[in-house]
Amino acid sequence: MLKAVIFDMYETLITHFAAPLYFGTQIAEDAGIAVSDFRKFWDPTDDDRTTGKMTLEEALTLALTGNGCYSEKLLERIVKKRIETKCACFDHLHREIIPMLEGVKAAGYKTGLITNCFSEEVGIIKSSVLYNYFDAAMFSYEQGIKKPDPEIFRRCADALGVAPDECVYVGDGGAHELERARELGMTAYQATWYFTETSSPPTGRLTGFPELSHPTELLDRL
Repeated sequence: MLKAVIFDMYETLITHFAAPLYFGTQIAEDAGIAVSDFRKFWDPTDDDRTTGKMTLEEALTLALTGNGCYSEKLLERIVKKRIETKCACFDHLHREIIPMLEGVKAAGYKTGLITNCFSEEVGIIKSSVLYNYFDAAMFSYEQGIKKPDPEIFRRCADALGVAPDECVYVGDGGAHELERARELGMTAYQATWYFTETSSPPTGRLTGFPELSHPTELLDRL
């Protein structure tokens, strides 16, 4: 018997691609250095930034210092812009996201969140319009592990007080999340409502997983 629905955050509940992008390429441009030179320092910090070993400020300091362009003013400007663009993701919700979450709660299901995220994203998500809909939330930055580690899925189910086979998992399919959820006994759906020709995840549409092309389709599947 299904008792809970667990959601992914990025490209499932919110999307980066309706808001201004501010990733490595854009940061390097603002710093006035070649993207390849910036990424040489930035990209290797991804795992540490995702699992709570390094903050945004620490990673940027490393990359800017390594390229000989560090200044407090530049660091503050980049951090501010990064936070602003992350916040902007919540200004472009699919119109059915809130009705879907409200419908899931009204039907009596517990709701959870599992998200791979960085230091600057934790506070933004917790202060967002979506956060209070979750009965449990697993942030990789706080948990010290990230998807597709099965432990982060188990921790979410435990926090909800349900078994994995009593959960539905909804995500865009990045980080092998759907495969891992299914391996643990969860019913896994691929959320494709934010997919476009330019913003689909590298995985694309996955075979073997039911597709949800609109958020409220989920309510018909529960």
